[in-house]
Amino acid sequence: MNKRQYKLDFWSLTTWVIMGVFVLFMVYPLMSLFISAFKDPTTGVFTLGNFIKFFEKKYYYQSMLNSFSVTICVTLLAIMIGAPLAYFMTSYHIKGKGIIEILVIISMLSPPFIGAYSWVLLGGRSGVITKFLSDLFGVQMPSVYGFGGILLVFTLKLYPFIYLYVSGALKKIDVSLSEAAESLGCNSYRKVITIILPLILPTILAGSLLVFMNALADFGTPMLIGEGYNVMPVLIYSEFISEVGGQANFAAAMATIMVLITALLFIAQKYVVNRKSFTMSSLRPIQAKKISGIKGLCVHAFIYIVILLAIIPQLTVIYTSFLKTKGSMFVPGFSLRSYQTVFKNLGKAIMNTYLYGLIAIIIIIVLGMFIAYISTRRKNILTSAIDSITMFPYIIPGSVLGITLLLAFNKRPLLLSGSFLIIIIAYVIRRLPYTLRSSAAILYQISPSMEESSISLGYSPVRTFFKVTAVMMMPGVLAGAILSWITVINELSASIILYTGNTKTMSVSIYTEVIRASYGTAAALSTILTLTTVISLLVFFKISGNKEINL
Repeated sequence: MNKRQYKLDFWSLTTWVIMGVFVLFMVYPLMSLFISAFKDPTTGVFTLGNFIKFFEKKYYYQSMLNSFSVTICVTLLAIMIGAPLAYFMTSYHIKGKGIIEILVIISMLSPPFIGAYSWVLLGGRSGVITKFLSDLFGVQMPSVYGFGGILLVFTLKLYPFIYLYVSGALKKIDVSLSEAAESLGCNSYRKVITIILPLILPTILAGSLLVFMNALADFGTPMLIGEGYNVMPVLIYSEFISEVGGQANFAAAMATIMVLITALLFIAQKYVVNRKSFTMSSLRPIQAKKISGIKGLCVHAFIYIVILLAIIPQLTVIYTSFLKTKGSMFVPGFSLRSYQTVFKNLGKAIMNTYLYGLIAIIIIIVLGMFIAYISTRRKNILTSAIDSITMFPYIIPGSVLGITLLLAFNKRPLLLSGSFLIIIIAYVIRRLPYTLRSSAAILYQISPSMEESSISLGYSPVRTFFKVTAVMMMPGVLAGAILSWITVINELSASIILYTGNTKTMSVSIYTEVIRASYGTAAALSTILTLTTVISLLVFFKISGNKEINL
C-alpha cells in the first residue's frame, strides 16, 4: 500500500505544482486586471467609473465598433477566399500544389505587422506601386491606410486558417455522398451548396473563430497602417502607456471588456460547433481530378493571384533589405549596409529573440508533456480544471496579457516587470496550446498497454513515463514545439508592452524601426525573422513527416 501511495505521489505533486503555476501566472494576473478595472485611479475605491467613461464617450466606444467592423469583414473575406481555395486544391489537380501549400503556411505564420509594413512600402504615399501608377498612367492608387489597409493585411494573413480547416474537413468527406447526389441529378454547384457546405459548416465556424479572434486581438497591423482608424488593442495600448496619471485603470477596464467579448464569442462558438458537429468516416475520400479549359484557367488564376498577394510581404522585405539606403530613403543600387547596421546596433535584439524563445520552448515542452499526460491518463477534477485553464490563451489578446502581467508583477515580492522573465512567461502562456495539443494528440495514439508492459517488467510508473511514454511522445511534442517556436519569435502584441531597452526582441525592433522610418534596417530584421520562420517550418515538415499543419 505504501509503495502504491508513493507511486501516486509524484503525479499528484506534479498536478498541484502545475495548478499552482497556472494560478500564479494566469488566474492571478487576470484577477489583478479585473480588480484594477473597477478601481478609481485617484482614490483607489471600487467604482464603475472606468466602464461608464468608456461607454459615455464616442471616441472610446467607437474603437470597439471599429474592431467589430474590421473583424467581421475580415472573417467573411477569409471564408470567401479560404473555403473555395481549399475546395479547388482538394478536388482538382493544381500545378505546383506542393509549393502553393508551403507558401500558404508561410504567409500564415509570418507576423502580420510585416505585411502592414510591406504594403506601406508598396502602396503608401511614396510606395513603389503608388509612384509607378502615378508617374506612368497618372492614376491615383487607393490609400492603403485606415480601414482598407487593415482589411487587406488581415485578410491575406488570416485566410489560411479557413483554408487549413476546410482542407482537413474535405479530406474526411466520403465521395459516395457526392456520387449519390449526382446520380439523383444534382449539378456541381448545387452539390457544393446542399451536400458539401453543410458537412463542413462546423469546421468553417471553428476556423472563423480563429480568424475573428486573431483580427480582434492584433496590435501591430492597425498601429502601423491604421492611421487614425482606432481599434481596441491600439487604444488600450495608447491609454496604458500614456503619461497622464490614472490611465492604467481605464486601460484595464477596456482590456476587461475585450476579455469578456472574446470569452463570450469562444463559448458561443463552442456551443454551436458541438451542436452542429458530427463524425465522418471517409472510406473513399475525395480524389483530385484533372481540370482544363476556361474552368481550369479561372481556377488556376484564382489560386495563383491569392498566393501571390499573400506572399508579396515576404518577397518585398527580402528584396528591400538588399537595397541601398540614404537616411530613411531607398536609393538605386544594392548593398549589405542594412544588415551591417542591424548586426552592429540591433544584435542584442536578435540574440534576445532566440534566447528567450529557446527558454520558453524548453518550458513549453516540459509543461506540455506533463499536462497532456495528466489530462489524458490521470483524469480527475483537478486535471480537468488545468485542461480548461489552458484554453485561456485563446481568449486573451496579447496586449491584454501584457497588461495583466504588468499589473500583477509590478511590485514586491514578485517584481518581474522590466525583466526578461516576464517576457518568457508571456511567451509560455500564449504559445503553450500548440505543443499541448500535439502532445495530447500523439498520447491518444499510444496504447496504455505499452506502459502496463513496462510496469509489469519492474519499472515504476514514473520511470515508465520518462523512459517509454515520453520517448514515444517526442515526435509529436517536437512538431508542436516548432509551431510554438515560430509564433514565439514573431510575437509582438505582448512584447511591445513588456519590453525594456535591454529586453527588446526582433519583432519589437522591427516595429520601432518602422515607426522611425528606418525601412532598410526594418527590412533586414524582417528578412532574418522570415528566414528563421521558413527554416523552422522545414524542420517541422521533416520531423512530422508531412506537409500539413493541423490546427
